[in-house]
Amino acid sequence: MQLTSPRLRAALLAAASLTLVAAVLPPPEALGIGDRLFPELGNPGYDVLSYDLSFAYKDNRSPLDAVTVIDARALRPLERINLDFTHGKVASAEVNGEPARFESVGEDLVLTPARPVTQNVPLHITIRHTSDPRGRADGGWVPTEDGLAMANQADAAHRVFPCNDHPADKAYFTFRVTAPQGLTVVANGLPVTPALRVGPHTTWTYRTVHPMATELAQVSIGHSAVVHGAGPHGLPLRHVVPAKDRERLEPWLKKTGGHIAWMEERVGRYPFENYGVLIARASTGFELETQTLSLFEHSLFSGEGYPDWYVESVMVHELAHQWFGDSVAPRTWSDLWLNEGHATWYEALYADGLGKYSLERRMREAYQRSDQWRAAGGPPAAPKAAAPGEKIGLFRPVVYDGAALILYALRQEVDAPAFDRIERRWVAGHRDGTADTADFVRLASQEAGRDLGAFLEPWLYGKTTPPMPGHPEWSTPAAPSAHARSAEGGKRV
Repeated sequence: MQLTSPRLRAALLAAASLTLVAAVLPPPEALGIGDRLFPELGNPGYDVLSYDLSFAYKDNRSPLDAVTVIDARALRPLERINLDFTHGKVASAEVNGEPARFESVGEDLVLTPARPVTQNVPLHITIRHTSDPRGRADGGWVPTEDGLAMANQADAAHRVFPCNDHPADKAYFTFRVTAPQGLTVVANGLPVTPALRVGPHTTWTYRTVHPMATELAQVSIGHSAVVHGAGPHGLPLRHVVPAKDRERLEPWLKKTGGHIAWMEERVGRYPFENYGVLIARASTGFELETQTLSLFEHSLFSGEGYPDWYVESVMVHELAHQWFGDSVAPRTWSDLWLNEGHATWYEALYADGLGKYSLERRMREAYQRSDQWRAAGGPPAAPKAAAPGEKIGLFRPVVYDGAALILYALRQEVDAPAFDRIERRWVAGHRDGTADTADFVRLASQEAGRDLGAFLEPWLYGKTTPPMPGHPEWSTPAAPSAHARSAEGGKRV
């Protein structure tokens, strides 16, 4: 007879269990949580509580070595666990400390644990993989002149790390990033410990204080200056800019405290642990509200092509997202109008206050184009899905100015003080959570003291634009205004 150690016997039993499970289970398949616009995004059966992400950076032409650790809770019995992940190579996977089989199906990484997972038990998942910044122009890692940044909206986080890539499943994040000496790493949240130097490399660790959607994760690696300051109520401000541009960009950075105070006057206290802008020398074609650290293209601040009032209003747009879209995340992607409509509303309100572009004029011009936008992209709360086999272009004018028009109509209907109460209650009542269009209609009705469903229904879902309260003279369609900013002629924000 042949004797084996207890550890070896356990390993052999685990291997046999994997073989048995694989023999009886059907082939793995890509799954989703049923989002109408991204049907294969997200994964059923579990709730992610936290991500611990480790990246080892060499340069922006090489895959990063990475380890993703996920702590979650099983919502039902699971024989397999689907994660969203693509554009990286997996070396190994573990579930609750035991090796798990792994296979790629579509853009899913499918794990088969050594033994089925029972309902309501903790899930501890470890994936060792690479994260490749090369060859993608549709989100994920963004190469800059001197490093990398992230732009994961809407469905690109899983091109960086394995995850449940849908805003309905928020979680806490820890980032551990190792980079060569001379580079600076900044991520969402606060530093956990001072940067640790070992030989020619430094490891930086950050952790979020509030839960975050995967699309809002941010890691900046580069020759950066980190500019600290204090905002309202002593709020820590932390800006990240190319080191060589610090002096020229500081006047823009100093505006942030005033922007936060302006927003707080309208919707209440800033909802997170810190805030700042990340200005990257990269070509993205958009700005992005990554949580606590909004991403901006350097060219926006170059002084060429954009007047100062416009740049400030865009800065306010991304700041407004910290309340609308980040703290209060959309439950489905059809609820995107709640993000972009509100951010566009405060952007427009800020520009109005500067005396450069009146709110009424912008809303009138949006009204004139609204039917065209609805025909092209669907109504604001029910955007058209992608054609079979095509990728959706979700960020359309109808969810920006077209959605801000809904808020203008609501304010016209209920009056400005009631509207302001709706806004404050919305961000306070759903802080750190998710919410949908029905929640907003319900809250607006409560604050107005009457059912607003019949009023808001055609604004949210109608094929054509309803009459504007207080403005019977407004009409649609009309020739597009040269001044109205849209996705065709402006920057996505």
